[in-house]
Amino acid sequence: MPYAVAVDIGGTFTDLVAYDAETRRVAYAKSPTTYGNLVDGVLDCFGKAKLEPRAASFVNHGTTLVINALIQRKGAKAALVTTKGFRDVLEIARGNRPDPFDLHYRRDEPLIPRVLRFEVAERIGSNGEIVTPLDMAALAPLADKLNQLGVEAVAIFFMNSYANPAHEEQAAEVLRKLMPGVYITHSTEVTREWYEYERTSTVAANGYVGPQVTTYIRRLEHDLAAKGFTGSLYMMGSNGGLMSVERTCEQPVALVESGPIGGCIGAGAYAEALGFKNVIAFDMGGTTAKCALVENGRFSVESIYYAGGYVKGFPIKSSVINIVEVGSGGGSIAWLVPQHRLHVGPQSAGSTPGPACYGNGGTEPTVTDANLLLGRLNPDRFLGGELKLEVAAAQSAIEAIAAPLGYAGRNGAIEMADGILALVCQVRVKDELFQPLPVAVEFGMVELISEEFSDHFLFAGATQP
Repeated sequence: MPYAVAVDIGGTFTDLVAYDAETRRVAYAKSPTTYGNLVDGVLDCFGKAKLEPRAASFVNHGTTLVINALIQRKGAKAALVTTKGFRDVLEIARGNRPDPFDLHYRRDEPLIPRVLRFEVAERIGSNGEIVTPLDMAALAPLADKLNQLGVEAVAIFFMNSYANPAHEEQAAEVLRKLMPGVYITHSTEVTREWYEYERTSTVAANGYVGPQVTTYIRRLEHDLAAKGFTGSLYMMGSNGGLMSVERTCEQPVALVESGPIGGCIGAGAYAEALGFKNVIAFDMGGTTAKCALVENGRFSVESIYYAGGYVKGFPIKSSVINIVEVGSGGGSIAWLVPQHRLHVGPQSAGSTPGPACYGNGGTEPTVTDANLLLGRLNPDRFLGGELKLEVAAAQSAIEAIAAPLGYAGRNGAIEMADGILALVCQVRVKDELFQPLPVAVEFGMVELISEEFSDHFLFAGATQP
């Protein structure tokens, strides 16, 4: 009997759940994420679950690859082609200062640096009329320059293209012919709404993650088919819906919260079955931690998502279930700035080499190393006993950053481990999302102080300790 499969690729682990509707059998599998070829991790999970892809009728796939790439700045080398005079829209942004009392305030750097932003003569009027024709002759030399620079993706944004996308479509068609193998995207493929900064930021993010996502999705589609899979393959969209392979390759940025959303929806369904209307769903993965609110049985869907937060991050014009995400997961790396202040994340050790305690060559201390050193993990039972953790390696990695701060020996490493977890567990609550709900956080526990709002707290698929 065909079964349905749900797969999630995270920064550290790949997870699979399969359900047979006839026998009501549920199978689970977990495998380290394989960065050399992400599909290998998915197929490993099929093997561990003793399932054949050809027997599956449906595969629903979620992933945190997009948000991890944006938070860690590990996307493609992308260029921006824009209307003459609008090269700096990404840096000008809204021209506001969301945190007026921070004297050292700076926004995160744009995904595409100024040296890779290029202008082309063209102009569409606000009513969609052509004010200045697109300079088609300029596209060939521009393509040559972009090829010489070795860009992997090109994002196209022209002013008022939401009213008339003709110039963007023409430029995209020409560049695709002149730049084979390079990912080309334009803003009206992703959003047809106004606001030039938000559309520029969105298409820049789409180009930034496009090569990695499309290469992976096409390979997954091919490899599953090679193993006899003839069912439907869909990706989990950030709005809670499903996306086809074709649409995913066109709009990969719509997967920005693909992985966490599935867990949030699952938490909502679980709460509904238990009769709870108001819940908080929390998921701590290998790279990020995320939290979403279910109020009166429903999620809130926002039209703009801020990657990295509203204060310093950048907007993505795409429907996303209202979710808060920070770069703190089991694999988040603890590190010191030159002034010897401790930071944790957003960089993650991932699965390769992984935390120091994995014994795969990792030397940087992570949240998982801290938990192991504090005795919160059983070194012989991690990943069902499949992966034996090395306490000595975790201690050595933590001692390396504890010593400069004056914490010596094993006791000093233990104090440092406790400090790492204290930083990870800090929560900055968005007023508009959680007030008047004050939240106190301990590792592995959330205490809801106010009884005015939430009935219960649900862990939605936490994949890391």
